[in-house]
Amino acid sequence: MHAYRTHTCADLTSQNVGETVRLSGWVHRIRDHGGVLFIDLRDHYGITQVLCDPDSPVFDAVEKVRSEWCIRIDGEVKARDASLINPKLPTGEIEVFVRDMEVLGAAEELPLIVFGDQEYPEETRLRYRYLDLRREAMQRNMTLRSDVVASIRKRMWDSGFREYQTPIITASSPEGARDFLVPSRLHPGKFYALPQAPQQFKQLIMVSGFDKYFQIAPCFRDEDPRADRSPTDFYQLDMEMSFVSQQDVFDTIQPVMQGVFEEFGGGRKVDAEWPQISYRDSALWYGTDKPDLRNPIKMQIVSEHFRGSGFAIFAKLLEQEGTEIRAIPAPTGGSRKFCDRMNAFAQKEGLPGMGYIFWREGENGMEAAGPLAKNIGPERTEAIRQQLDLGVGDAAFFLGGKPSSFETVAGKARVVIGNELGLTDENRFAFAWIVDFPMYEADEETGAVDFSHNPFSMPQGGMDALQGDPLNVLGYQYDLACNGYELVSGAIRNHKPEIMFKAFELAGYGEDEVRKRFGGMVNAFRFGAPPHGGCAAGIDRMVMLLADTANIREIIMFPMNQRAEDLMMNAPSDPTSDQLMELHLRVIPQDD
Repeated sequence: MHAYRTHTCADLTSQNVGETVRLSGWVHRIRDHGGVLFIDLRDHYGITQVLCDPDSPVFDAVEKVRSEWCIRIDGEVKARDASLINPKLPTGEIEVFVRDMEVLGAAEELPLIVFGDQEYPEETRLRYRYLDLRREAMQRNMTLRSDVVASIRKRMWDSGFREYQTPIITASSPEGARDFLVPSRLHPGKFYALPQAPQQFKQLIMVSGFDKYFQIAPCFRDEDPRADRSPTDFYQLDMEMSFVSQQDVFDTIQPVMQGVFEEFGGGRKVDAEWPQISYRDSALWYGTDKPDLRNPIKMQIVSEHFRGSGFAIFAKLLEQEGTEIRAIPAPTGGSRKFCDRMNAFAQKEGLPGMGYIFWREGENGMEAAGPLAKNIGPERTEAIRQQLDLGVGDAAFFLGGKPSSFETVAGKARVVIGNELGLTDENRFAFAWIVDFPMYEADEETGAVDFSHNPFSMPQGGMDALQGDPLNVLGYQYDLACNGYELVSGAIRNHKPEIMFKAFELAGYGEDEVRKRFGGMVNAFRFGAPPHGGCAAGIDRMVMLLADTANIREIIMFPMNQRAEDLMMNAPSDPTSDQLMELHLRVIPQDD
């Protein structure tokens, strides 16, 4: 007999009745029924009920067992009485009578209970992550993650891609976040960087003639944490292709992503139509570049209905350059109570409030109500209603000013309205490509122009596009949004040195600096670089959506906390004096 088990805790059925078996696992739950001890024995695969009564030679030893002890048992498989069968368990038809037991690992008093769904502070869960991971939900999440990665790999191989590995220790590169720097012992005073992404290397793979590359790539960014973002590292499906257009990339990655979501989405609908929405339209309609299309609400510009109107706040606002009024339609939201609640929401978000109009049945038919309706009059109110295609029982909310001042709040309000009014289809994955990103943006205070997205993207129109106003230049850059999250980001790359130098020049980087920072790639492009493009899909966020959680730490095996600390391994930690001397470094104490 095997030293630890003949079967897993999910294997035994009525076919095994009468057999002598050996199982190993953790004590999930103990029940004492009048001197008969029932133990739910758990391993990674499932649960088997084992029992022990005073006739067992190891009854006294079994009495001492406590939750989460790791034990081995030998016993005889017995059929349960028909009334005691548990249809929820694969092993629910049988139980094992214990004849022998060995304690493989005793457990002290537990800082968190594995059995059940008790909530614990995140600090406790992360400090004792190895216990937290024993819980059923966490086992399910980590298994899901592993299965998703395996599925992605198979789908990429089936699409003609091969997986290649790129360096983990490399040079610093501006990818939009801070690098993690690694001091060099052999080159005092110089530093490597952990890659924010394999961006340059995957482009060099295309220059090397490999045509189709992918990698499940670890990426490292020193970022401020959010619920949907790790503060240190994450994994992405990284891919690149030669001789492709933007549409070719879309046509390649959609079957992979759609197939994964259909396979692991738990029966939720996966949209087959993925609209392509310009960055400008996405900001206007949804207030974000990662819209949740499960929510049907589209915002609209309604400035003309307020220009010169009796609502002085909006009328005067529209006299200023660059301002507009946007409406957020709210079908079925036509009650003063709901409107007041949304107005309070806007105030909590830092705005003075949101104007609103709602439509109801009046003495003479449909009438508009609310302060705005009284100020602008029935003709303008009716024109707004018709433009927004609203009716009795509906409402509309209004925000005004320069879009940059209210767009984010408008986007959040759209989400809240959709959720509270039950307009958002929760049982669905809705995808959209966001395209035509601006290549550059201007600092609001200094006016300085810098890249707004990936600096290695090809501008639409090539060199000719870079001769005018940089703020009008669009890039072949694209994101894939799903249910309000950015899942994929990519671009057709700038593979021509002369266009690259000009693009960086407009952002304030001289040719010498470009050669210094990206010399490897610039030099490679001198020797017959093919047109190429690709994208990267965030595996952590994909699994987060599939697991139906809004917290990315629920699907990462050993995540950092919100302060980028590993409470279990005590990282970051203080270096020793010897380590600092070897690296020619000195730590300057910080004032408290």
